[in-house]
Amino acid sequence: MKKTHIIIAFLLSTCLCLQAQVSRLGKDIGYKASLEGTAGNGNIAPFWFTNNRYGLGTIESNSALMRAAIGRNVEADSLRKWRIGYGLDVVGAVNHDSHFILQQLYADFQYKAVRLSVGQKEIPIELKNQELSSGGMSLSNNARPIPQVRLELPDFWVIPRTKGWLALKGHIAYGIHTDNRWQTHFINGSNNIHTGNSLFHSKAGFLRIGNTEKFPLSLTGGLEMACQFGGEVWNLQDRPDHVSTATFNSHQKMPHGIKAFWHAFIPGGSDSNDGDYANAEGNQLGSWHLRLDYQGKGWSAAVYAEHFFDDHSQMFWQYPWKDMLYGGEIHLPQNPILSAIVYENIRTTDQSGPIYHDKTTNLPDGVYGIDDYYNHHVYAAWQHAGFSKGNSLLLSPIYNTNRHIAFYDNRIKAHHIGIAGNPIQEVKYRILYTHEKSWGTYFCPRTDPAKGDFLLIEASYAPRQVKGLGITAAYGQNWGQLLGHSKGAMLTVSYSGWIGR
Repeated sequence: MKKTHIIIAFLLSTCLCLQAQVSRLGKDIGYKASLEGTAGNGNIAPFWFTNNRYGLGTIESNSALMRAAIGRNVEADSLRKWRIGYGLDVVGAVNHDSHFILQQLYADFQYKAVRLSVGQKEIPIELKNQELSSGGMSLSNNARPIPQVRLELPDFWVIPRTKGWLALKGHIAYGIHTDNRWQTHFINGSNNIHTGNSLFHSKAGFLRIGNTEKFPLSLTGGLEMACQFGGEVWNLQDRPDHVSTATFNSHQKMPHGIKAFWHAFIPGGSDSNDGDYANAEGNQLGSWHLRLDYQGKGWSAAVYAEHFFDDHSQMFWQYPWKDMLYGGEIHLPQNPILSAIVYENIRTTDQSGPIYHDKTTNLPDGVYGIDDYYNHHVYAAWQHAGFSKGNSLLLSPIYNTNRHIAFYDNRIKAHHIGIAGNPIQEVKYRILYTHEKSWGTYFCPRTDPAKGDFLLIEASYAPRQVKGLGITAAYGQNWGQLLGHSKGAMLTVSYSGWIGR
């Protein structure tokens, strides 16, 4: 009889617990709706109207967006061990690649510091300012989100027994690209290489050393890697240095079994058109990160560096690390003029040098240059729906008029500055300015370097009298040979609020 009572009590408590878990999912729900319109006088929209917007930009000078989002942040359960969040974000568009865009659809399940995220979700860039930076080199906020399963430590987790001096952050994710329709439409019946249903993998690990409660300096470093693999490829060609007798059909299915998933995680294997010179399977790339922060009283400063590598050529010190993104960030004490400043210097002109030669019997010395950043002999380009998944200053395939899914400006030098301020409680602003010079690529060099300048001036107003209302006006401009001359204006009106709060 006692066992029966125990079982009944257990079942009742379980039901009550589940009911409590389900009931809270209807609380602390946020929603936001917005209308956005852009008008310009050039053939191409201002650069910063298009890029670093999670793929919701367009190169068209005149366009419009209607966006509606609803969701629950896991931080609503910040006092619980188990946290649950979800989100839905849809867009209607004019003069974009699609009239309807499913931007986000996801669910987050978090236990203490560990989170499992399932679905399509906008993921912030690592160790950089989200609004003022030019973006990350491997993974950034430029392309449309990729549906994925992601296991992560989303925030730095303090390692026990280190008295707060050591903390970890990282993730492992697998997903699938959803730009089949865009690629088919973009090549427009040509014989250019394109893919479908290709798979995605990313991983990262960061270690932070420092305890700002006891000492103002902290150092963060780590490795970020990503890979495109599996799926299908059309119009796959032999590599130029291929000397075997193998031939390739216009359509091939790439490996997608357990071994392919393992080779994505630990680079290995080879691609079907590698021929006599096997390389790692899939489009493998990544970045080393280093950031030094100083936390003052009411202000902070940081310097950081990111080294990008394509395949294994510059992953370690086989070749000098000449290509880098260097940056600095300052947050000033509260004042009505200037709140934050970001400066970044980017160079990608080296790419391990202009010579490539695999080892042969007659010439056993291998020279592994011409990394050709963001381009790949099987998967065409490191992009999703036309936008670079890395830094937007290496101009995305959406700018190509020849219907090739490729990067034609991946050897660049650039200076980028971003500033932000909050003059009064209701008003904030940001300004982005970038000066860039491109030498094209090693395979398709520009006869003369092309220069480009990109400007964004943006101001946002949130009136206290109408809580939830937001109005943002922006002016953008391009000039120089890289993207030509154009000017434009953007106006966004939004309203946000809460349900069950």
